[in-house]
Order: sequence, then C-alpha cells, then structure tokens
Amino acid sequence: MDCTYFGKCGSCTLFEKSYEEQLLFKLNREKQRFSDLTNLEFDVIKSEEKNFRNRAEFRMWKSFDENNNPTISYAMNDFDKNALIIDECQIVSNHIKEIMPKLLDEIQNSNVLKTKLFACEFLNSTKKDILVTLIYHRKLEDNWIKEAKELEAKLNIKIIGRSKKQKIVLSEDFIKEELSIDKSAFYFEYKEGGFTQPNTNVNIKMIEWVLSNIETSKTDLCELYCGGGNFTIPLSKKFNKVLATEISKTSIKSALKNCELNSITNINFIRMSSEEFVEALNEKREFRRLKDVDLKSYNFSTVFVDPPRAGIDETTTNLIKSFNKIIYISCNPETLHRDLKELTKTHKIVKFAIFDQFSYTKHIESGVILNKI
Repeated sequence: MDCTYFGKCGSCTLFEKSYEEQLLFKLNREKQRFSDLTNLEFDVIKSEEKNFRNRAEFRMWKSFDENNNPTISYAMNDFDKNALIIDECQIVSNHIKEIMPKLLDEIQNSNVLKTKLFACEFLNSTKKDILVTLIYHRKLEDNWIKEAKELEAKLNIKIIGRSKKQKIVLSEDFIKEELSIDKSAFYFEYKEGGFTQPNTNVNIKMIEWVLSNIETSKTDLCELYCGGGNFTIPLSKKFNKVLATEISKTSIKSALKNCELNSITNINFIRMSSEEFVEALNEKREFRRLKDVDLKSYNFSTVFVDPPRAGIDETTTNLIKSFNKIIYISCNPETLHRDLKELTKTHKIVKFAIFDQFSYTKHIESGVILNKI
C-alpha cells in the first residue's frame, strides 16, 4: 500500500515494511514469545492490504490562511503527538474514504457545523450503512440540529452530535450489518459508543477459525466478556445452550437485539463482570440479575473468553481451568502469555492463530484453543 503519510502519521508504525514483511515480523515475534509454551505452527489470518477499517476517528483541525479565513481539516497525531493534517486515509473502508471529503466540504461551508468542532468518528458496515459522530466543545442548539439534519439527508448518512453532557441522535444511533459466516447470514446492529471489531473481514475469519476448530456439542457453552454477541451468536449454533456475561449495559442491550435479529433462543445474556459470575457460580453471592437463570441447569463443557487488554484476573483463571475446553481470544499477547503460563498447568494448547486486525501497526490479536490434560 502506498500512502502519502507513511513516516509522518503516527497511526501506521510499520510503514517501512511491505504487508507480507510486517506480517512475517509479527508472526516470528509471537512464535518467539510463546516458544516456551507451544511448538505448534500458528494459523495466520491476513487482512486486506488497504481500505480494511470500518471504524475510524479523526481530530478536526482549524487553520487560517493569510486573510485569516478558517479552514477545517482532518488530522492525526504524528510521531511526536503533534497534529498532522491529512486529506485522505488509505486504511479506512472505501465508503468512509468516499464520505470523508464530501462531509468536510459541507462542514467547511457551515459556520454552525464547524464552530468548535473537535473530532469526527465514523462507523461503517459492509452494507454501506454509515454513522458519523461529530464531537464539539460547545453546547449544540436548534440551529445545529436543523443543519445537521439537512447534511444527514444530503449525504445519506446518520449523524450524532456530542458535546459535554449532550448526545443528539438525529435518526438512529446504530448501523446495520450482515455478516456471511461459513456461508450463513448473521445480522447485527452496532451501536455508537459500543465496542465493534474494526476490521470486518478479519473479524469474519476469526469467527470462522473458532467454528472450524470445535465440534458440534450437546453440552453448553459459557462465554465471558461477550460484548454485543459477535462470537456468541454464531457459536450458539454449535451448542445446546449458551450463557454469556458482559459488564457493559450498552453491549448487553446490543447482544439481546442481535439475538432477536437472528431468531436465536438458546442464549442467556447476563450483565455482570467475570468476577461476579464466579461468585454466582460458586454460590458465594446471590444476584437479582440471575433470578430467572438456573445456573445448575447448565452442563458446561467449553468456555469462551475474549477479555480486555489486561487479560484474565486470577479468580476467573481458576474458574476457566475447570472447563474441558478453553477458547481464548486475545488483543494483548503479553497478558495472553501470562495467562497461558497458568492455564497450561491443566490444559494443552491444541490450536494457535494470529489475526492481523491492525495492519501497518505492531499490534496483533491471537486465538488459542486448549483441551484439558
């Protein structure tokens, strides 16, 4: 991929390498990191080389010409954390790339829309449903709503306005997505402010990798850190019942809606932390949130975890060691290595993969499947 801003924009840190070179660099680094735990060959899930991000955030930068006329531009941080003005981005989806200049032109021509505009966020689906969040350092009044609605209609996009203690949804605060996973269609709504996977094609391959490496079971699945049901809903086809937990209210609402969109009835979503779930499962504490859930009715064989960068706490680690099969998706290889050192005392690694969600950066995601020894 050729980009005008390689070596200037701080977002892409592996700009000096071709895509295959950077992928090999990350693969070899992770093989070395985990060499004390496994000698398995790693499965490698590649990204597209450009236009792969369906979620993006940009600063909005105001500059002035010699006549003191203001100009609004998109900006990223350079390697010294200073603002770098850009006019395009090669890693965002084609639809975001197409909308960016049109949106900027309309904002530039409106004092109401550009005054104290601080940042712009894009959320895009493969169906070209796009949500734009405009973030301000001022209160948004009726004149902003009027002009933003006109802009929404003109560009056929959804707009949300945000400022301190304000969130103005003009039409909808979500996008609709349809994912083809193992030749089956799955439907999702991704809400503004909720977590979504930024690289849709790699996300699909991640889910398919998990599905291809587990068998259909008459037993039940326990999932911790389930988010909006990204993995839960496709995985539910492989198990009798699923019990999934998540701490975020926004994500639980999305998960319930996504379950409804896919006509799935064998999942129970519970809003609680992994630590709380351990207490409930061990009958150390009663939760009103579980009054309609009979934990003893579940016959768990497999646990699926997709924790935040901090990895899994000690209490949760001790719980998941009791399952026959562990599926661990990680966004941080350092904490994954730490957790696997403990989990391999009771389980054996049988599959290992890296998922290149963030091309041109040093970041890599991983997937590990372990069976009880």
